[in-house]
Amino acid sequence: MLKGAIVGFGFISGKGHLPAYLARKDVEIAAVADLCPARLEAARAAAPGARLYGSWQELLQREDQLDFVDIATPPDVHAEIALAALARGFHVLCEKPLTTSTARALQMVEAARAHRRVLFPAHNYKHAPVVKFALQAIRGGRLGKVRAVTLNTFRTTHAKGVPEWRTDWRRDRKTSGGGIAMDHGSHSFYLTFAWLGALPTQLTAKTLTLDQQWDTEDNLNAVLTFPDGYAHCFLTWTAGVRKVIYSLQGTDGALVIDDDDWELTTGARSGKPKVERGVIESHWMDASHTQWFSSLFDQFKTAMQAGDFVNRELREAVACVQIIETCYRSSAENSRELPLPIDVTEI
Repeated sequence: MLKGAIVGFGFISGKGHLPAYLARKDVEIAAVADLCPARLEAARAAAPGARLYGSWQELLQREDQLDFVDIATPPDVHAEIALAALARGFHVLCEKPLTTSTARALQMVEAARAHRRVLFPAHNYKHAPVVKFALQAIRGGRLGKVRAVTLNTFRTTHAKGVPEWRTDWRRDRKTSGGGIAMDHGSHSFYLTFAWLGALPTQLTAKTLTLDQQWDTEDNLNAVLTFPDGYAHCFLTWTAGVRKVIYSLQGTDGALVIDDDDWELTTGARSGKPKVERGVIESHWMDASHTQWFSSLFDQFKTAMQAGDFVNRELREAVACVQIIETCYRSSAENSRELPLPIDVTEI
C-alpha cells in the first residue's frame, strides 16, 4: 500500500486525482493540504480518513511516513513544494507545467537526482484511449514515417478553478506563469514528441490576447521544427466549441482524430489507399480526466519501483517548459524563429 499526500485540493485533485486514488487498492491518501479552509472541508468530506493541513509546509513537517506527494497547486509554487518534498525523501507527482521557467525545472531535476527520489509530471493526455490508439498505429507502421502533425485545441474559456478560491487564477500571470501556452501547451508539445519520435530543435510562435481584461494570452500559434518533420500547434481559449482535432501525416498514410472519432488512411504509396473509421470513447468533455489518471499513476508507480528518478517523462516535462519559454520569446521578437538550446536527453 502506497501512502500519499495531496497538496492543493482544487478542481483537478478533487474531481480527478482523488477519485482515481479511491478506486485503487494500492494507494491510501493519508494527508491533504490546502490554504483555503473551504477546500479543506471539501477534502474532509471526500477523504474522511486523511489528515488535513492549512499549508504544505506543515504537511511536510509533520508527515514522515509518506511514499509520495501529489502537487496539484497553481504553477507558481510547484518548484518550491517539489524541492522541499524531495528533500524530505518523498517521491513527487506534479501537475503540468512542471514549473514556469527552464532554470527552475533544471533545479528540480538535480534535486530528484541528488535525493534519489522520482519526480514525475502528470502528462495525462498520453493516457487518453484514442491517443494510445494513435501511438499504436505509428508503432505498427500503418502510417509509414510520420513527418507532420497538427494539434488544434479549442476551448471556449480558460479552465475555471473552484468557486471557493480564485476561480480565474489561470488568467493571473503572477500565479499561473502565463496564459494558454503555459497552462495547456505541455499537452500538445509532449504529444508531438511521441508522434514524431524526437524532440524539436527550433520554433516560431505568436501569442494573442483577445480578452484584454487579463494579463495573459488566450491564443497561441506555434510551429515546431523537428529533425525529420514539423508540428503546428494551435491553442485557443476563445473558440466557439470545446474540441481537440489532431492530424498525423505519414509517408504511407494519415490519421485524423476529432475528439473520440478517428479516420485512418493506410497504403497511400500503393495507389489504393484504404480508409477506416471508428470511435474510441475517451471522455474529452470531462475536464477532470479522472478516467486517464490510473494509467498515468501506474507509470509513476513503475518509476518509483525501478528507482527511475530522472525519467523520460521528467525530461519531456523540462522540454515542454523550454518550449513554452521560447514561444513567449519568439512572440515578443515578432515571431522570430529561435533555437531550443538545451538537449534534455543529456540532463
